[in-house]
Amino acid sequence: MVDATAPLVRRSTERGIATLTLDSPHNRNALSARLRTELADGLAVALADDGVRAIVLTAVGPAFCAGADLKEVAAERAGQAPDPDAPGMPELFSTIMDAEKPVVARLNGPARAGGIGLVAAADIAVAPEEATFAFTEVRIGVVPAIISVPVTARMHDRQLSRYFLTGEAFDARAAAEAGLLTAAVPSDRVDAVTEEILDGLRKSAPRALARTKALLGGPEADARASAFTEMGEVSREFFASDDAAEGREAFFQKRPPRWVL
Repeated sequence: MVDATAPLVRRSTERGIATLTLDSPHNRNALSARLRTELADGLAVALADDGVRAIVLTAVGPAFCAGADLKEVAAERAGQAPDPDAPGMPELFSTIMDAEKPVVARLNGPARAGGIGLVAAADIAVAPEEATFAFTEVRIGVVPAIISVPVTARMHDRQLSRYFLTGEAFDARAAAEAGLLTAAVPSDRVDAVTEEILDGLRKSAPRALARTKALLGGPEADARASAFTEMGEVSREFFASDDAAEGREAFFQKRPPRWVL
């Protein structure tokens, strides 16, 4: 039984590091309106705290993040809109990418679709070797539009073309080779490797750290807002399509969609 009052994002701070933990394991930490709202609130609190040097984004349960909450999307198409004030994924990705403080993604398991957007938006990402990834959008009749903004800034073109177009799963080692991850390590080394990175950030001067992150963002940061606007239109078009409705129905019924040969 899911406790509807329990937070979906837990917060803690220790030795200058704020940790935001996605805690919605019943739906594999899908990006529901409430989870997006709580994550945005957690980021805002951490970014406003002068005692916080960096932010860790992690999760509990069987997955890091499954991407969009398809049940919520289906309900919205049926006229049952979720919280209209909940931040969209472009807001979350922009907050992470434009933040003055480094954000480290510490994965506990697989990421899919929009969940990979969170990984790509982070400055540094560490995952266990057994974690898998997939841009599943094309297989349910939609387009990886919004997440393309952070993902194309990380992944190499050839690998990105393959995984965007096929929707196939790839492992953490392939993700690291493609530029999505900083490191893919044995599961019993994830905490130690993450801590090594955090110790490095603790030794860095906060003002210099912020300016260096801005430098790494480069001139493309100025074009990000317009890119998110354009990709948001593409995303809305395809999520409202007949193919998307068929893709969601097939997903819930655990069958292949009608276009599979």
